[in-house]
Amino acid sequence: MTAVPRVSIGLPVYNGENYVAGAIEALLGQSYEDFELIISDNASTDGTAGICRRYEKQDSRIRYIRQQRNIGLIPNHSFVIRQARGELFKMGAHDDLYGRDLMKRCVDAIDEYPQVVLAHSWSAVIDSSGAATKLIKYPEATASPRAPERFRSMLFDGKGDYTYAVIRTNVLLQIPLQGSYHNSDRTLITEFALHGPFYQVSDWLYFRRDHPNEPSMTARERCAILDPRRADSLRNPAVRLYAEYLWGYLSAIRRAPLSAADRRECYLHLSRWLASRAVPAREPLGEPISARQPALYLTRRLASLALPGRDVRAGEPPPAEQPVISLDAVVPGWDRRPC
Repeated sequence: MTAVPRVSIGLPVYNGENYVAGAIEALLGQSYEDFELIISDNASTDGTAGICRRYEKQDSRIRYIRQQRNIGLIPNHSFVIRQARGELFKMGAHDDLYGRDLMKRCVDAIDEYPQVVLAHSWSAVIDSSGAATKLIKYPEATASPRAPERFRSMLFDGKGDYTYAVIRTNVLLQIPLQGSYHNSDRTLITEFALHGPFYQVSDWLYFRRDHPNEPSMTARERCAILDPRRADSLRNPAVRLYAEYLWGYLSAIRRAPLSAADRRECYLHLSRWLASRAVPAREPLGEPISARQPALYLTRRLASLALPGRDVRAGEPPPAEQPVISLDAVVPGWDRRPC
């Protein structure tokens, strides 16, 4: 590959032999073709490496890189971003699927509206067989020309699936890469909204895989998947994982290219959001937490801040109005590989 591609797609994967072929097929079959596909295999122990190497031999747009050890989910995501060469970047998930016109319509929107920092489509949630179970439209006011209004909406209306949008690389590089603290994806996408409007393609072209049988995990267990170093409870107590989440919003406002008035308005929205979630924390038997347990008290107070605002599914049409989506007609390569 000699010419620099317009778009870089990052595809981090770990033990993804069940779904990664479908994701690669859907990306390679995009109607927009000027891209590179960077696959970073996080030391998989199943058949992922063989699948990815086979596709690498078939298509020169693929760069397959295998990590020598499991570096954690977030470091692996950061790795593909640092490898990107294109002026636009899209993160992919190895178990998701993509409509053939997703990239084209997102790139066209970014070209048409220079103020837009990212573009994405509506999402459909699919099960293990690929059947669509939920259709999602987002109610966030992320297209507003005003940064404080976009920030307010991201706090109170939900974050959507913007992690997998097509993003301007120069904006992406102005923002610290995603952290491994609790809800770090929310602060990341909210910071994007401080840099410019989002564009929503009004069609279901992104298919997010749902794994309903996954075991429930504590905040630390989830963060340890993002980065194994978070498993150390002494260096990363729960209160730190939640405190970093709050600090993510504060530092995003501080870094963003805002006027003094807009910055003050964003801080005001944040304070109102905090107040709306600052419910009194209590012991299991209903007694107030003792002053002798400040860490436990603070942990529970900060945990209350993580409660989501309005569910993003509030934007869904009623079930009777939901169209039937055929992945055979929308997703390239769907009929050429097992689900």
